[in-house]
Amino acid sequence: MNYIGQEIQDFSVKAYQQGELKDVTKKDVLGKWSVFFFYPADFSFVCPTELEDLQAKYSQFKAAGAEIYSVSEDTEFAHFAWAEASEGIGKIQYPMLADPAGKLAKAFDVLNEDLGQTYRAAFVVDPDGVIQSYTINNMGIGRNAAEIFRTLQAAQFVRAHGDKVCPASWQPGDDVLEPGTDLVGKL
Repeated sequence: MNYIGQEIQDFSVKAYQQGELKDVTKKDVLGKWSVFFFYPADFSFVCPTELEDLQAKYSQFKAAGAEIYSVSEDTEFAHFAWAEASEGIGKIQYPMLADPAGKLAKAFDVLNEDLGQTYRAAFVVDPDGVIQSYTINNMGIGRNAAEIFRTLQAAQFVRAHGDKVCPASWQPGDDVLEPGTDLVGKL
């Protein structure tokens, strides 16, 4: 199924964030850009490298008006324990959503039900709760926070300038394209 242009479903989950437990709902997500970052499991191997990579860029995501929500099938208590046990995970500032029943993972269609874990997926969601980009990797393939951030910036640019599009490897300030017959066969 293609999720581009689809509005995210209503949800309410528990979360761990910087030593505190809290609730996060769809209402909390609306009104700002969001990145839902699914990963297989706490206390694992590739996952902490990805979460720490996101944390290293977190201030850039925040400056761009976006929130990161990491999501796994672990409980909020497991997230808490992981943050207490791991120096790198303990530095994470963004909310770590708990999805032990797999409701979010099923809504985003990234749950491997046989394993009870999610594939590595990243969804860029606009302030209206509409999916603008997503990637899904198998569990052994780690992701790059810089590329997720670049994709967020491109999605923001296209939303603000709908008549222009971002070519491959586009970065803010780079040339963009304005689709038209004058470009046909010239690129």
